[in-house]
Amino acid sequence: MPVRRQLMGEMLQEMGAVTAEQLAAALEEQQESGEKLGRILVSRGVLTEQRLMETLELITGIPRVQISKIYIDPEVVKIISPDLIRMHKALPILKSNNSLTLAMSDPTNQQAINDVRMASGFDVIPVLASEKELDIAIRQFLAFSPDPGVEKILEDLNQEYQNSVTVKKNLPSIKIDQNAPVIRIVNAILRQAVQGRSSDIHIEPREEDARVRFRIDGELYEVFTLPDFVLSALVSRLKIMAGMDIAEKRIPQDGSFHLQIEKRDIDFRVSTLPTNYGEKIVLRILDRANSLTRIDQLGLSPGNQEKLISLSRRPHGIILVTGPTGSGKTTSLYSVLNEINSVDKNIITLEDPIEYSLAGINQVQINPKAGLTFASGLRSILRQDPDIIMVGEIRDKETAGLAVQAALTGHLVLSTLHTNSAAGTIARLSNIGIENFLLAAALAGVISQRLVRKICPNCAQPYKLAEENAIRLGIPEETNQEFFHATGCNMCRQLGYLGRIALHEIMVAGPEIRTLISRGENLEDFYENVAVSAGMITIKNDGVMKARRGITSLEEVMKAIRMY
Repeated sequence: MPVRRQLMGEMLQEMGAVTAEQLAAALEEQQESGEKLGRILVSRGVLTEQRLMETLELITGIPRVQISKIYIDPEVVKIISPDLIRMHKALPILKSNNSLTLAMSDPTNQQAINDVRMASGFDVIPVLASEKELDIAIRQFLAFSPDPGVEKILEDLNQEYQNSVTVKKNLPSIKIDQNAPVIRIVNAILRQAVQGRSSDIHIEPREEDARVRFRIDGELYEVFTLPDFVLSALVSRLKIMAGMDIAEKRIPQDGSFHLQIEKRDIDFRVSTLPTNYGEKIVLRILDRANSLTRIDQLGLSPGNQEKLISLSRRPHGIILVTGPTGSGKTTSLYSVLNEINSVDKNIITLEDPIEYSLAGINQVQINPKAGLTFASGLRSILRQDPDIIMVGEIRDKETAGLAVQAALTGHLVLSTLHTNSAAGTIARLSNIGIENFLLAAALAGVISQRLVRKICPNCAQPYKLAEENAIRLGIPEETNQEFFHATGCNMCRQLGYLGRIALHEIMVAGPEIRTLISRGENLEDFYENVAVSAGMITIKNDGVMKARRGITSLEEVMKAIRMY
């Protein structure tokens, strides 16, 4: 029997958890949205998730569990299909004889219970679980577990292969109807990668088969393998979607496409590469909802956030973001653009490729084949009366020189550069061929960053760092040398990490830095010492501070530091 929403509201009011006004406003919103009353009260900040769980347990008489604190056998999760798990937000957590314990955010949902009973053949025992914990656990468990439906699709593909092909690896033309097995398997891979928070999909041919790997929080994980006869059809299908030439297999190709998955707008950038066993294909996943962030969502320390906001509000000068590929440089640039975007500013970007559309900003896609390069595009932009210019990347002397000239003539210029540290940027620009007196006048500041995995807050365990290890790692001796270990739990699927955060160092070009640049000093340590004296926090120290706060682990910080 479903929970009567008004009854829950009355009980919450009697308990003093909500006021009559808060309840009336939530019920009015429920009439419009159809959302659960409890969810509305939590989203409005009236109730905590914990208080909601306590109330539901009291009303329904159904016990609650804390998913993050119990062990869940992955084989138990596989008893019902991923689609059923996602549809009802219901996770199998325990099998005992003929019964299956099912964690649910709404354990009174009789339709869900009946569906699971029919699909599994077990008697179902519902228990109450936090919707937030369920969302995280479902994503983690299903990220590395191929949909059982994939096996059926592979059977269909095998049958199609046996009926239509006599020569190995010479599959027939791809069917275009949505029920074609290869289309279904591609859709399954894309959907699973998005649901598992993957940033990249790698489909790699091997001698006997092809493996599919997902990059999650910067690490690659093998999800499943595919028979070798599937690869050619799968690559062809992805090429069609990305607008590539399916007949050309000898040279690398690039393309892109857009899909809506779970009501989220997802862009895919596709790259193919010929290898000795066939074409390897990599898809970069760009989730618009998760990538357009504000400066205060970048994970900056309070001091660094203040510096970045101050730099972004300068009327002119050049601001550079540095770091390796995949360190979040573009995300940082977009965050700055969002901060300074307004109707009285003419903002133009040059990008290769344009990753996300920014409202109110003029974005230009580089096209070298047509003669539109960063350098030629920058020349054209300067004739468009810009206030702010973003150049996706400085790759050569010509682009660097034009960017510096634009900064000197009253424009704010944002760009990226591949250097190992903020201080190393000056020597890099000097080596490219930028005159020191021009650079000294134009440079506003440099942001260097690295991405590290965030330690799972649910299973992080504190420990004391031994004095000898602190000395070995160059960590200043302090009275509190407490850090955190990643141990693993259901929330992070025993990985110990969940999500990523950036480590930063921000070097503001003050008078002393400018003087050194004018003198032609090219020693990286020289600039770093001066910048630290002026208040710069190095990436290492920023990481150590975040490790002390339990945001990441010391191991992740040291791994990022060793990168440079």
